[in-house]
Amino acid sequence: MKTISIPLFMIVSFLAPTVGWAADGHTLDLTSHWLGITALCIFAVSYLFVMAEEFTHLRKSKPVMLAAGVIWGMIGWYGSTRGMSHDIEQAIRHNFLEYSELMLFLLVAMTYINAMDERNVFASLRSWLVNKAFSLRQLFWITGVLSFFISPIADNLTTALLMGAVVMAVGGSNVRFISIACINIVIAANAGGAFSPFGDITTLMVWQKGIVEFKEFFALFIPSAVNFLVPAAIMHFAIPNTQPDDATEEVQLKIGARRIMALFLLTIVTAVSFHQFLHLPPVIGMLTGLSYLQFFGYYLKKRCDRAHKRGASEEELSLICSEGSEEDGAKIGNVVSFDVFNKIARSEWDTLLFFYGVVLAVGGLGFLGYLSLTSELMYTQWGATPANVAVGILSAVVDNIPVMFAVLTMSPEMSQGQWLLVTLTAGVGGSMLSVGSAAGVALMGQARGMYTFFGHLKWTPVIALGYFASIAVHMWINEVPY
Repeated sequence: MKTISIPLFMIVSFLAPTVGWAADGHTLDLTSHWLGITALCIFAVSYLFVMAEEFTHLRKSKPVMLAAGVIWGMIGWYGSTRGMSHDIEQAIRHNFLEYSELMLFLLVAMTYINAMDERNVFASLRSWLVNKAFSLRQLFWITGVLSFFISPIADNLTTALLMGAVVMAVGGSNVRFISIACINIVIAANAGGAFSPFGDITTLMVWQKGIVEFKEFFALFIPSAVNFLVPAAIMHFAIPNTQPDDATEEVQLKIGARRIMALFLLTIVTAVSFHQFLHLPPVIGMLTGLSYLQFFGYYLKKRCDRAHKRGASEEELSLICSEGSEEDGAKIGNVVSFDVFNKIARSEWDTLLFFYGVVLAVGGLGFLGYLSLTSELMYTQWGATPANVAVGILSAVVDNIPVMFAVLTMSPEMSQGQWLLVTLTAGVGGSMLSVGSAAGVALMGQARGMYTFFGHLKWTPVIALGYFASIAVHMWINEVPY
């Protein structure tokens, strides 16, 4: 997941005109003022800390949250001395509303994923794959294809961790297989997430903004498949056609697992219907869907209580109730009642707060005038296609969340085909480096020492081939003018 250019911001900061209101009256023009340059430097420094998270172990949300607060604090101080406080308040409320809608949407999705994880949905799939005795080449393709088709629903990060666990379980000490299979999973998960509003935060942002309708994302299915299949077909020959070490694993679905999966699909249908037919924000449909899980959680809780009262066996309790400690809820033997709020608490709060920092910080830089200048340079002087291709390449270095938010904030005049192109490139561009997406970073931690930055880098030319092939296919089959 990954930014519009910090380097571009720095270049244009010295090419800007004087202090004053922009022509549209909605932003300041402080790009050559000390305040604007200071804000830009603060954001750049905070993002250096984000990029160094693997080495510093400082969670990525902390520096960008601080940067967002300082940037808007500076803007607020500047406005209060010039009678602009009301305009600045309106601007930050607009940014915060955009964040709030996306944050609550993601929170519901994460809660469902955590509930399915607790009910052994993902562990059961992993167990089935491990016990089927597929060859290494078969597992390479199976994990890749599953990643491609699961990520549009479960998101690329969750998908990568699930398939990474499968690869680790069957790969054993075969470092070469694990490394290449993890690269394949990252590519497939990112590619699969690019043609669905639910597959990546960037696609969700584009959908919620109303720029691309739900069904229009599926025009990216074939280009996304090309992005995955081109490098996979080449890497196939590097996988030994042998059987993995014997591995057995037995996992049973807990009671209610299938119904929670059905409720998640119903929640997605609700969100899409609210947006398509009622013209309401998708987040309203998602929050309505959360109530489905809350009512079902109440049913599971009561069933767990009844099972405990009638002295059910420990095995039966483990299939109905949740495992946990005293802190997790009311203790029932060595288990606790199903509690949906525990699933909410287990959400990726670092990611959600990182998203807050990015949206507010980039919004602040936009209010200072940097995004309009960047838009002028990239989308007017370069042209839409080169600019959108560059966005994907930048996503491999920084993070596609601020990249896409910056593009959406700039809101350049583009055809629908070009908006789909930037959605594609921002989604799959991060596959070119292991640090270019949340899926890659997560797998480096899960397969530490076996899937590495330099191991991924060796295949970057092949991945880049798939990247440019997917762009060419999109331009061709969707008839996008250059």
